[in-house]
Amino acid sequence: MTATTTAPSAAPDRVPAPVRPPSPRLKAWATRAPLLPALIFMIAVTQLPFVATLVISFFDWNSLYPDARSFAGFGNYGDVLTDPALRKSVWTTILLTVVVVLASLVLGLALALLLDRQFKGRGVVRTLLIAPFLVVPVAAALLWKHVLYNPEYGLFNGLLHYVGGPQPDWISNTPLLAVEAALVWQWTPFMMLILLAGLQSRDKQQIEAARVDGASDWQIFVHLTLPHLRRYLELGALLGSIYIVQNFDAVFTITSGGLGTANLPYTVYQSFYQAHENGLASAAGVLVVIGSIIIATFALRVVSSLFREEVGRA
Repeated sequence: MTATTTAPSAAPDRVPAPVRPPSPRLKAWATRAPLLPALIFMIAVTQLPFVATLVISFFDWNSLYPDARSFAGFGNYGDVLTDPALRKSVWTTILLTVVVVLASLVLGLALALLLDRQFKGRGVVRTLLIAPFLVVPVAAALLWKHVLYNPEYGLFNGLLHYVGGPQPDWISNTPLLAVEAALVWQWTPFMMLILLAGLQSRDKQQIEAARVDGASDWQIFVHLTLPHLRRYLELGALLGSIYIVQNFDAVFTITSGGLGTANLPYTVYQSFYQAHENGLASAAGVLVVIGSIIIATFALRVVSSLFREEVGRA
């Protein structure tokens, strides 16, 4: 009798379990996780101090009398808006911002038109023109105060003495103009760079077609260049305004806030460090921040519109 053996049948292959794709929510967290340390740092450095300043602005708080602290509501804001000295500082801030931004834009446009042309040594000239914007603000203010404005050994009076002119005390005679000139000197290169980028993004074929049709340089500038530069002019004005509204270095260094040059940031400094009025200074600081945010909002809209225009051209 023969025994019949049956070979065991091979085990069926195991089908691997399907891998579940990560959920969109997990993907979002994975891409944002590297940014969390920067976000936490930004909140800790900027937002928490601002919240503390906002809270202090609602208190009548003099650091010399800490036990006399009391809740004042919007009283500090009312003082900022009604006090003659503070209102004057607001007007000085507006005047300083408008003059510096407009003068910087006009000079920056002139320099940008110059650098848009081809000439020998253009790279060196561009580097030299950008240099003032790279100087530390306090160093730039000290340069103007001692090297240029000084009535005894300053460069301006030295040149006037050479031609037999008067020897004015620039800071005492024209204090606000002295601060404005220093800021214009420092911010003109910034405006020049923005407007130069706008000039170099013009449609060259359109300009050549206008020249073929007999248009003069002035007509091309008025009807083609200026409309094209409108967004860039707005961007330069808004970004410059954000900085000049908050400027403290030039006012503090050149005039120490005297002779009618105290702007709102310097008034905040005086209220906080000299008068020790923490609540009043915090209220003024909050108003400066609100004004800067409003200007920055318009600046972001202009930047977004510029990006959309560039994408549309591409």
